[in-house]
Amino acid sequence: MKVYTKTGDKGMTSLIGGERVFKTDERVEAYGTVDELAAFTALLADNMRGDAALASSVGDLNRILSRLMSVEALLATGQSGSDKVAPLDPETVAWLEGRIDAMQEVLKPIDKFTIPGGNAVVSMCHVCRTVCRRAERAALRADARYGVDSTALVWLNRLSDYFYLLGRTLTAHYAVDEVLWIP
Repeated sequence: MKVYTKTGDKGMTSLIGGERVFKTDERVEAYGTVDELAAFTALLADNMRGDAALASSVGDLNRILSRLMSVEALLATGQSGSDKVAPLDPETVAWLEGRIDAMQEVLKPIDKFTIPGGNAVVSMCHVCRTVCRRAERAALRADARYGVDSTALVWLNRLSDYFYLLGRTLTAHYAVDEVLWIP
């Protein structure tokens, strides 16, 4: 089977269920941004592999990658495909909140913004965080027009917090200075 089909040459694509839409459709923008987030998340995990102390976090990122694919599918669903993709289980939000709480429990509290940097892996966490925020905004635009699984929207919101705290955790792990923004 060829990779290219030529069916999108005029700016159209198909959603799950067969509905044809422009590639500028809010749903396409949303699932494309989540796809970008998945690629950056995989890059982050790949750069953490090999450090035994980070094995649990790499496992978390692999679980997150699977959920990102589910969110992409939910965002890529057209009207006639609504029965083809299961909604996101609310447990996915509870799991993410548990991981966030566990990281926050061991970190020194701060009351300033963190300036990204100090280590390439830490910076990748912040790239994931910012792309996640953009994906959330795109999903909210799709929701306003077409409706989106509400658990997926909550999960994307929590996921950006997860990446922020993972960045702080890795700052401590790599023993780099956490630079706070002090205007």
